[in-house]
Amino acid sequence: MNPRTRQELYDLIRQKGKEEFILEEMIRYGFWSAQGEIPEDPADEIRRVGEIRREIEQLRRESSLLRNEKELRKQALKQRLEESRRKRQETKERREKERRERAEAWNQKKQQKIIYLGEGVSAGLNNIQGNQERLQSYGLLSCNTPEQIADAMGMSVGKLRFLAFDRKISTVSHYIRFKMPKKTGGERTISAPMPSLKQAQHWILENILQKLEVHDAAHGFRRDRSIVTNATPHVGAEVIINFDLKDFFPSISYKRVKGLFMSFGYSEAATTIFGLLCTAAEVEELELDGKTYYVALDERHLPQGSPASPAITNLLCRRLDRRLTAMAENLGFTYTRYADDLTFSGSGDSLRHICNILKRTDSIVTHEGFTINEEKTRILRKSRQQEVTGVVVNDKPNVSKKTLKQFRATLYQIEKDGPQGKSWGNSPDVIAAVSGFANFVAMVNPEKGAEFQQQVQQIKKKYSSR
Repeated sequence: MNPRTRQELYDLIRQKGKEEFILEEMIRYGFWSAQGEIPEDPADEIRRVGEIRREIEQLRRESSLLRNEKELRKQALKQRLEESRRKRQETKERREKERRERAEAWNQKKQQKIIYLGEGVSAGLNNIQGNQERLQSYGLLSCNTPEQIADAMGMSVGKLRFLAFDRKISTVSHYIRFKMPKKTGGERTISAPMPSLKQAQHWILENILQKLEVHDAAHGFRRDRSIVTNATPHVGAEVIINFDLKDFFPSISYKRVKGLFMSFGYSEAATTIFGLLCTAAEVEELELDGKTYYVALDERHLPQGSPASPAITNLLCRRLDRRLTAMAENLGFTYTRYADDLTFSGSGDSLRHICNILKRTDSIVTHEGFTINEEKTRILRKSRQQEVTGVVVNDKPNVSKKTLKQFRATLYQIEKDGPQGKSWGNSPDVIAAVSGFANFVAMVNPEKGAEFQQQVQQIKKKYSSR
C-alpha cells in the first residue's frame, strides 16, 4: 500500500512502526533483500519486534475495551439504580397522593353517609329504601338515609354516628346511671341520657312515636291519661286481678325496637339508627391506667329513663293490649294497662272465669315476648281494699285511708316542729315529697287534695324564710 497523502503516511508508520516501515521501503526500493534470502537476516528481528508491538497494541485495545465495558456496565448499573430510585419515589408519591385522596374521599363519605355502626348491627346500613306509602299513611317524615335523619334532627352525620355507634367497650357513656328504690322493695336502674342523645330521643318521640295510635287500654305515658284514668274503669268491681310484667323495659331488645320502626315503613338503615339511639346495654365501669372504660354486660334494650322508652313500650304492646282486651271482653271482664301493670276486673257471672283469666293471660303474655312476675299477681275481692296502680277503687277513686292518716300526721309534725328529721317516702327532700303526694291526692280526690295542698303551702311559707 503506497500512501497518497502525508496523513496516510503518518498512519502507516504508526501502524507498522518506524523500523519496520523503513525496512519494507528499503526492500521495495531494492536496498534490502526480500525476506528469506539472507541467512540470519536482521530484518527478522525488526519484523518480530513489529509483530510483538502490534500484539501489545491489540492487547492494549482489548484491555481498553474491557475497561470501557466495565465502566459502561458501572454506568448502566448506576443509571438503572437512579431510574429505580426515581420510579420508587414516583410510586411513593403516587401512593401517598392516592392515600390522601382516599382519606379525603372517606372523610367526605363519612360526612354524608354511615356505613358502619358496630359489630352485628351494620349489615343493613346500605339499604335506604323505605315504604313511602306506609310512611305517608301514618303521617311520618320520610327520613330513610343517615343524611336525612341528621338534617331533620339538626345535627351532623358525624354526631349522629357518634350517638348511635354500638361499642362493647368504650371510654364514653351516653347515659348517667343511678339506682332508685322501688315502692315494693329492691332497686330500679335509671339510665338518664346525656343532653345530645336526649335531644335525638325527644325528636324521635315527637316526630314519630307520638304520631302513632296506641291501644285504648293503655293509660301509662299518654296525654290526658293517668293512674286515675287507669283505675276508674275498675271502680266497684267485685274482683280485681293485678298482674305485673317482669323486667318490662330490659325485656324489650334492640331487635324488637328496630322491628317496630321498620313496621312504620322506614328503611333498614333508618331503623338501625333509630333502634340504636333508643336502646342501650347495661355497663360496668372499669378503671385502667387512669382511664374509665364502660364494658357492656348484656345486649342492648330499652333503657328506663329515656324519653322515648315509654312510648315505644305502648306501641310494642298494641297487639298484647288488643289480644288481652278481646279475651277479657269475651269472658265478661274489663282490662287496662299502665306500663307493666295489667289489671282485669269483673263482677257477677264473669267471676267463674277467673282461672281462665289467669291461664290465658299468662299464655298471651308469654307469646308476646314478656314474662309475668308471679310473685306480684294479686286477686282482690270487694271485701278488702282494692287498689289499681295505687288508687283505691272499692267505691270510687280514692287514696288509702291508712296512708292519708299517716300523711296527716307527718304534715302536723312538720308544721309543728319543722322539716328537720322528718321524711315521707324515699325522697331526701321532705318538703318536695309531701308537696308531690298532696298533688297526687288532689288528682285522685280533688276535695281532700285541696286541703293538703293548702296545708303544704302554709308549711312552705312558714319555713321558707328560715
